[in-house]
Amino acid sequence: MKFKVRGSLRFLSHAEMIKVFQRACVRAGIKIQYSQGFNPRPKLYLPLPRSVGVETDDDLLCLRVSLSESRTTTDESQIKTGLTEQLPDGVELLSVTTVPALTEITSSPQQQRAKTLPQAIAATYLMPVQRQYINEELKSRIRHLLASKSLNLQRQTDPKKSKFKDVDVRPFLKSLQLNNGNIAVECKISPAGSIRIDEILKLLQLDAEKLAAPIRRTSIQWQNSE
Repeated sequence: MKFKVRGSLRFLSHAEMIKVFQRACVRAGIKIQYSQGFNPRPKLYLPLPRSVGVETDDDLLCLRVSLSESRTTTDESQIKTGLTEQLPDGVELLSVTTVPALTEITSSPQQQRAKTLPQAIAATYLMPVQRQYINEELKSRIRHLLASKSLNLQRQTDPKKSKFKDVDVRPFLKSLQLNNGNIAVECKISPAGSIRIDEILKLLQLDAEKLAAPIRRTSIQWQNSE
């Protein structure tokens, strides 16, 4: 399922957004499959977590459902209609696509999830900047970041123990463009990780007060996507 998030719902965490869809599915009568064991969990996943406070234009939700054999392709429209009626304002369902279930042959739920879920390889973000902060200093900073061979930052790994590690985020920064007051940032995503939204703002020496509107994730590129 593809969907977008707008307004105050952008402040929901990853876990809270999953709860929103889980409850909407229950109210819409959509039978989600659950894992086995003492603590069954719904097979409902957001393959690329969204940073709190960030809107999204084209996010992806994956879930495994139990469908009646008597149903045909109308399942997609029925699921979309049912969920749309139950989702809160700020979450818009764009499309629903059903695919055959993949055979789960791996030994653990974590391996199964990694094997069957789509893998994101890049994402693009739009950062609208207030007019008074669009100046030569910002343009020079963007040119400097793109020309740099490395961009080392301190990343916190354990908030409770105040542990940090040095991370070179330059390999994750694919492009950085300023156009019509918006900074478009394309980020590479790999098994080694990616660059974070707060790190991009730090490199640009920007904060929320200098933005003209919420940051928005405009697109995601998935592995082997057309």
